[in-house]
Amino acid sequence: MLDHLIKGATLVDGTGAPARRADLGIRAGRIAALGEPGTVAEPARSAEDATGLVLAPGFVDPHTHYDAQLFWDPYATPSMDHGVTTVVGGNCGFSLAPLHPDRPADADYTRRMMSRVEGMSLAALEQGAPWNWHGFDDYLDALEGRIAVNAGFMVGHCALRRQVMGPAAVGGRPDAGQLRAMERLLHQSLEAGAWGLSTTRSGTHSDGDGRPVASRHADPSELTTLCRAVGEHPGTQLEAIVDGCLDRFTDAETDLLVELTTTAARPLNWNVLTIDAAVPDRVPRQLEPSERARAAGGRIVALTMPILTPMNMSLGTYCALNLIPGWGEVLALPVPERITRLRDPGVRAEMLRRAASPEAGVFRRLAHFDRYVIGDTYAAANAGLTGRVVADIAAERGQDPFACLVEICAADELRTVLWPMPRDNDPGSWELRRRTWEHPDVLLGGSDAGAHLDRMCGAPYTTRFLGDCLRGRRLTTLERAVRMLSDDPARLFGLRGRGRIAEGYRADLVLFDPERIDAGPATLVHDLPGDGPRLDSRPVGVVSVRVNGVQTLREDRPTGALPGQVLRSGRDTETVDTRH
Repeated sequence: MLDHLIKGATLVDGTGAPARRADLGIRAGRIAALGEPGTVAEPARSAEDATGLVLAPGFVDPHTHYDAQLFWDPYATPSMDHGVTTVVGGNCGFSLAPLHPDRPADADYTRRMMSRVEGMSLAALEQGAPWNWHGFDDYLDALEGRIAVNAGFMVGHCALRRQVMGPAAVGGRPDAGQLRAMERLLHQSLEAGAWGLSTTRSGTHSDGDGRPVASRHADPSELTTLCRAVGEHPGTQLEAIVDGCLDRFTDAETDLLVELTTTAARPLNWNVLTIDAAVPDRVPRQLEPSERARAAGGRIVALTMPILTPMNMSLGTYCALNLIPGWGEVLALPVPERITRLRDPGVRAEMLRRAASPEAGVFRRLAHFDRYVIGDTYAAANAGLTGRVVADIAAERGQDPFACLVEICAADELRTVLWPMPRDNDPGSWELRRRTWEHPDVLLGGSDAGAHLDRMCGAPYTTRFLGDCLRGRRLTTLERAVRMLSDDPARLFGLRGRGRIAEGYRADLVLFDPERIDAGPATLVHDLPGDGPRLDSRPVGVVSVRVNGVQTLREDRPTGALPGQVLRSGRDTETVDTRH
């Protein structure tokens, strides 16, 4: 007997094949029957009529930071709400395990680092997770049986260094014995089910003390030693972030990335490829490492987002504005002193000069303050400004846009929410995206879901992209869009029996209304442990989500079921051959 029968759905199976009407039967968490409407005769304990609805494989988000959030939010919201049934964590060199069993201070260091580098609430990290693990096996076991989504995790290079080297991991290099210990620890983590190694060399990644995170102090020989260890385990991966991911890889960075993937003989992905018609040479330039890797027998995959995901900004709390050279010193001052400095025309002029200089790199785009939209305000003096563009307000007041913005924020004691309008929303940029998505080494993803909680909300990229494909720009077909969200990432990670709809595959499914599918606007909610804020976005048109055959969401309401699995390398993933 079937556990459940979905009748008459428009089936988009994830392979890119044309949509077709079908019945689908589920038994013991897998797709047990599939056929034309009316042909699945086996009785079922329950059934539903899905006429007019699209049935697709659950989506796979290849870049998240749900490592801690899953302990207090087993639904990985808002990702699961938008059809995501499998998430990949432990990215950017940061994982919560391993932790040294005899150094409790390491857990505090990790929490403060994650709060700073990934924009997580420190109170939520302290109150929402048990922190009772040591090895990677302990960490995975702590999640087993208590999550609603499937989740796999990379082991972070920073955690390996911290356990072996202690505080010397920041600023130091391992001696021969320490490198062997790191290698053994990595082997143990991979044997426990870690998906592979993630690392960062990005200059934007600092720990809770403002110092470069541990992996930034590793030399190439340390990285290649660890990658060689990854290659000894089946079903593993690499993920790496370097400075060039923001805009331009140096020759040395390209050489390093190619060496890492070829040493491990495993795919390597990086985050995130930005696409802008105003910088037409960026895409071919950023894909050069992929071309070189293929020629050398490796594979390097660039993640890119199929939607625009603006980040909200603030002069009152740490955000990307702090990363503009020279700005961090001003924005770190106590609020009263910060307001005084920001109101100084000379200080503002110097800040703008630094923001426009070549040293600002990709962050120069943040300094177009005329294009900012005012978000939430708090002072009576700012009544009516929410939703307005700074350029218009400045023109009315006869002020320079940056001076105008400072005065608005000062009235709110710097609590004003600011939304920079993207400059890459033109037809040329969207056409360039469409072409870039066709590249074999480009994968949709990079949501950063679970991180930067009150600054950005990338998790709804799945439903927003589908809505755009069906009713908006229509840059690709529904069938291809579903494949890019499901089967393509599943194949990159070597997921066994997931990513498409076929008999015998896991019944990870999303059922949605093609006339309505979309994502609602991002809104600030206070539901983290410790009452911290985060941005949330509700789905539109998602009828149900199933994970391993069990319904976890129905009409935007969680069911309470926790059928998700901790996916372990080798058991739940197979090795992806980088030579093809």
